[in-house]
Parts: sequence; structure tokens; C-alpha cells
Amino acid sequence: MSGSRRSAEAFTEAPFLWIETAAALSAFGREIASAPAVGVDLEADSLHHFHEKACLLQIAAPPRHAVVDTLALRDLGCLEPLFRDARIRKVFHGADYDLRLLQRDFGIRVAGLFDTQLACRFLGYAETGLEAALKRTFGVELDKRQRRKDWSLRPLPPEMVAYAAADVRHLVPLAEHLEAELASRGRLDWMLEECRLLAEAIPAADKEPAPRFLSCKGAGRLDPRGLAVLEALLRLREDLARQKDRPPFKVFRTESLITLAEGRPRDARALAESGALSPLQIERYGREILAAIASALELPEERLPRYPRRPRMPLNAAAGERLPLLRRWRERKARDLGLEPALVCSKAAMRSLAERRPRTEDELEAIAELRPWQRAAFGEEILALLRGKR
Repeated sequence: MSGSRRSAEAFTEAPFLWIETAAALSAFGREIASAPAVGVDLEADSLHHFHEKACLLQIAAPPRHAVVDTLALRDLGCLEPLFRDARIRKVFHGADYDLRLLQRDFGIRVAGLFDTQLACRFLGYAETGLEAALKRTFGVELDKRQRRKDWSLRPLPPEMVAYAAADVRHLVPLAEHLEAELASRGRLDWMLEECRLLAEAIPAADKEPAPRFLSCKGAGRLDPRGLAVLEALLRLREDLARQKDRPPFKVFRTESLITLAEGRPRDARALAESGALSPLQIERYGREILAAIASALELPEERLPRYPRRPRMPLNAAAGERLPLLRRWRERKARDLGLEPALVCSKAAMRSLAERRPRTEDELEAIAELRPWQRAAFGEEILALLRGKR
């Protein structure tokens, strides 16, 4: 621990570059092109603006370290070979959001991913945030007071730039430490496979816009008329947010709109009595809200939306008996390994196993819901369990 702590402290004091020109970015890219690993993080302005965008890209390849102004530089093409080269490890913490930003804003996909948050999960740590990981590993404490600031500000205050730099500079030594722990427990290949699948799983853009209510928790309990009201309110919120250049949740909370879709107030008194909105919100937007609700209530029955539900065939009697066995096995295995049950085996995989009851390795390989590492690590146990049940 003492050696790790000293190396982390030395790296904390290392200077970093502020990059806002294409020439400087190209030069930095050439400097780190042969690095074995780079730490990567991004900052976006989703808490402050309607159209979210990446505002900073932070890269650390010890001892080189840079903060890139991606508002000034929207073309990161000179870094694409680095991100595409699987021989260079790209270390993120909680990579999913950053991978989506890189793909959407810059057309960059990542190979050679090492997600330190995933690594913490595979080591069974209860706290997997970056702050907890750095404090546990190096005794380093991050100052998170700048986390929710508006990263589109220019010029950025020095304390915000320092925060952004600090967020990425420890990632490579952290990954080295976690890699050693995972290897000692025989779980490194498990975690690296999950990283590869995560990097490959960036969804393609939807071919056509989906109903807004599909992204709302709680919408599934509404009837078709309620869904129509909710969709009209979500459309109104989106229009207002765009006009104000604010995130939609800062105009109306989604929970408030669900409440209105359930109650469907028709006048100002009923709107106030619903308790869904503040007096100020009612004063500013009450008429538009009531108009949106009224328009949805006037829709003919045949135009009402329906919440899409995947029909799930009930399990037959034999599969119904196997599923509880698989659940109990998963709970025991997760407890023995100190892992989340979902990492051991997903609910979808258990259902497929119960339905199809594989008896050979070839049949087990046909269970698409199982990861290859799960088949390798747990396949014999799963097959033995299923062979023992008719």
C-alpha cells in the first residue's frame, strides 16, 4: 500500500496541458501513441443545456497528461488510431456514458477498454465510485464540488480545470492495481470480456423517433388515454426546454407529469389540487399544460398509444421447477464469490436455461444469454444441476 500511495501522490503533482488547437492535439497524440495505457474521461453539460455535448476530453498517459477543449476542437480524428488500437489499454471509470459521447459527438469507437468501475464490481466491492476506489487503493481523496458545474463555460475557472484533470490522472495506476487483484482471484478474463462487450454494444441510432413515454419510469402502469396525456405533456416539456436551453427535467420533473397523466386535471383548480406542480410552475405554464391535457383527452380511441409489451409465454411445468433451482444456485454462487447475482447469471439467462435445459457443452453454448466467461466458469455446475432435474 505504501508504494502505491507514493506513486499516486507523485502523479497528483504532475502538470497537465490545456489543449485547444488542432496542432497541439496532434502533437500530444504523437507523444502518447506508443503508451501502453491511457486514462480517459469526458465532461459534458447535460445538467445545464437542452442539447447535451461533450465539453472536455481528459487523457492521461503517465507522465503525460492533457485536458482537451472539445468545444474548440470538434474534430478528434488524430486520436482515432489511439482509441482504435486494442494494444493500448484505454482506462475509463464507468465507461458507458463516455463511450456513447465519443461515438455520438466524434465518431470514435474504443478498443482495448479497461473499465475500473467494472473491475471494482468483479472484485465484489460495495462502493464502486471513483472516489471510493481511489481512497481505498491510494488514500487519495477527490474534491467533487465541481462535479455538477456547467462545463460549457468559457473560460473555465481554474478550479474546474483542476477538477477535470484530477478526475483522470489516477486511472492508469488504479487499473494496474485492480488488474493485479483480479488476476490473483482468477477473474481478470471475466472482467476483460465484459469490457469488450460493453465497448461493442453502443446502440445504433433509432431509425424513427420512439414515443417519448417509453423513456419514463412508471409509464407502463398508465392506460392508453393516460399515455396520450403523458406524451402530450412530454412534448410540451421538450418544446419549453428547447426554447429555454435547459434540460427537460429542470422544466418539469417526470414524476410530476406521470401524476398529471394519472389525474388528468381539466381546469386550474384541479391542476392546483393535483399537487404535481409548484404555484410558480402553474402560474407560468398552467394554460399550456391544461391545453396539452385537453388535446390528449380529445384524441379518438383508435389513435391512442399503447405501451409495447413483449408477450412472454408461461414456463411449462418442468421449466417452472428448474427455474427456482437455478435461482438458488445463483444466490449461493454470488454469495460465495462476493459478487452481485446479476454478474453471475442474468434473469434472462436463467429463464433460457430453465426452458431449454442444456445437457451438453454444445447445447450450453447455444444459450446466447450466457457470456462465454460464464459458460467457462460455471458451465459444469449448471449442466450438473440441470441433469439432476427432469
